[in-house]
Formats: sequence, structure tokens, C-alpha cells
Amino acid sequence: MDIHQFSQINPPQRLLMGPGPINADPRVLRAMSSQLLGQYDPAMTHYMNEVMALYRGIFRTENRWTLLIDGTSRAGIEAILLSAIRPGDRVLVPVFGRFGHLLCEIARRCRAEVHTIEVPWGEVFSPDQIEDAIKRVKPRLLLTVQGDTSTTMLQPLAELGVICRRYGVLFYTDATASLAGNALETDAWGLDAVSAGMQKCLGGPSGTSPVTLSPQMEEIIRKRKCVEEGIRTAAHQDGDDEMIYSNYFDLGMIMDYWGPERLNHHTEATSALFGARECARIILQEGLDNSIARHKLHGDALLKGIQGMGLETFGDLQHKMNNVLGVVIPQGVNGDQVRKLMLDDFGIEIGTSFGPLHGKVWRIGTMGYNARKDCVMQTLSALEAVLQHCGFGTPQGAALQAAWDRYGSEA
Repeated sequence: MDIHQFSQINPPQRLLMGPGPINADPRVLRAMSSQLLGQYDPAMTHYMNEVMALYRGIFRTENRWTLLIDGTSRAGIEAILLSAIRPGDRVLVPVFGRFGHLLCEIARRCRAEVHTIEVPWGEVFSPDQIEDAIKRVKPRLLLTVQGDTSTTMLQPLAELGVICRRYGVLFYTDATASLAGNALETDAWGLDAVSAGMQKCLGGPSGTSPVTLSPQMEEIIRKRKCVEEGIRTAAHQDGDDEMIYSNYFDLGMIMDYWGPERLNHHTEATSALFGARECARIILQEGLDNSIARHKLHGDALLKGIQGMGLETFGDLQHKMNNVLGVVIPQGVNGDQVRKLMLDDFGIEIGTSFGPLHGKVWRIGTMGYNARKDCVMQTLSALEAVLQHCGFGTPQGAALQAAWDRYGSEA
């Protein structure tokens, strides 16, 4: 092997305006370049405690167990579901996009009995629909996605906690794409567990998943038995329903690591923790309500610009996420060609979609560090130019003027 063929990493300049990841805040990248510490160094455990406190503010909770799972946002989902679901448990998943199907897949791997309700992509569920399904299915857990970037829709959650308490159901949501850009009230809404990801509204790189657990969820997880490799097998035997079939994602062990016991579980990802800490610090310094309002402002400006361009938007706009917009690809326009020209000629990335929406919808994000006026205006200007180049006539300058008008209304 000729080592000289491998040059130093030097990624091209990109403005990431898709559904995530986004450009990380430079302050986060600087924090992540800090020197490493030993995992039990008092300075390191102090930073871990600070992370727990900061993310209580982000999740709006008093939950003691608010911490990080080392891994992408999917790691947070798996840690919660593997630690909470016992084989044979009934779970209910309201599916309104790709990531509802992901919750179903992970729950099945936990050997749950999975029940679903579905609405067409672009819609969300009413509380009555979910309550009717809970009465019919009688699940132990309700597994929801708050913001599904595949459809750009935001599922209302505020009334579901009361419903879950009424029927003795544990309430979980995946807030990977929504946290810090849309309202989420862990305690006020009665959520038992929430997981998120860094690469969306939190403004950092993928690789760390903040989670929070209610006291009730903690109690349930603590009852599960930690089983060391070789002591027992996965064969059916007494007590198997209490086994957690993962070491890495065993939240009981992870809590013992993050708690005062500091029992060794894994070596904490120091650089990732520094980045996650800085993400939360920046948002809380701005003010969480201000962060949500910023995402709404720039999401609204993008929406007005897209409409001014004469393009159709996807889904029920009353339930659109603040931070990502679905744009219907016009008839006769090659959506992949437009994305390629945006990337190659302007250095701007926008997303396509999945499943039934693949090739039919672009997804444009305004989130985290990229929820800024200059990012919105650059994206609208580039998209207008590319569409004109591809033969789709748009009213010249109308998109930018519509966005300016929305920004002007805030003056």
C-alpha cells in the first residue's frame, strides 16, 4: 500500500440544507478539538454532570436520568427500547412516515408484539385516533415519532401523556429531528422517555444521542436483569422476560456509569461529550424559546420563498415541522439533476425522500446553525437559478422577495 495516495482530510465546502446532518456550529467544533481526559478524571466526571444538567434544560424536565448515549440518534432509540421492552410486550406505534417503521423494526427485534395504526404520509394523528387504538390494543408502551423528516410532519404530543396515564401505558417519543427547533415539554406532556440526535436542530455532528428517562421508566429498567455473557443463554427459561439482550445499550448499567457509583461500562466518548455539552450551552444561552422561534422564522421564510417561486409544498402545513419543508418536484423536472446542480455548482445540499415520496419531493432544512437568514436566501437564489436552467420558469426574484417580506414582518 502506498501511503502517499492518502491525502490529509480536506472536505469540500458545503452548505447542508437537507433534512440533516447540518453544518455544525463552529463553537461546537472548537469544543470537540479540546484535549482528551481520563474517563474518571474529576474534570471529566464534572463535565458529565454538567451535560446532565444542561440537557434537563433542553428536554424541559426534572428527570435525574438525563444523559448521553454514545452513538447516533438510533443508538438512543435502541437503548431505550431494548431496556424497556420485555419479550411479548404489546407496543403501539402510530406510523406516519419512515421513522415510525423504524420504531416497529427495533421493537420487533426486542421481541415485542407490535401493533400499528397508519395515516397517509403528509398527515398526523389526532389524540382521539391514538386513544381509540390504545383502548383496542391495550399496549404496555406507546412509541411515537415527534418529527418525521421523511414527511416533514410534526405529530402533536401534548395530549397523549394524559391518555397514556389513563390506561397505564408508558409514553416514548423519538425527538431526533425536532428537539430545540419545535416545542417539546417532557414533564408537562407526561413523557416517560425521549431520545434525540445532535445533527439537526441541536447544531452538532451525528454521533451522540441525548436521552431522558422518567422515574417510572427508571424503575422499570432497574428491574431488568443484567446478564453477563456465558451465564445464561437466550433460550426460554424462567426470568428470561427480565433479561436485557444487550450490554452496550443496557440503560441500567449506563445509569450506574453516569451516576455517583461510576461503575465501569464503557469509555465515554470525550470529544463527542464536549460537543454535545457545547450544543446545549449555546441553545440555553440563546434561550430555548428563542431557539424554537428562530427555527420557525427561518422555516416560514423558506416556505414563503418556495411558494413565491410557484412551487407546491407537501403535506398538511398546519402540522409542518419548523425546521424542514417538503417541496413537490414539478412535473417534467428531474429532481436528482436539480440536486446535483445545486451541489456541484452552488455547494448546497438539499434532500430527496424515501418510500412513496422518493423522487417526488425535495426536503429542505433550516435547522441548527443553518437556521439563518443568509442560508435561506442563498438556497432560494440557487434553487431559482437551477430551475430556470432546467427549463422550469419561475417568477424571477419572487422567491427572495417573499422571504424578505416574511423577515420584514418581524421588524
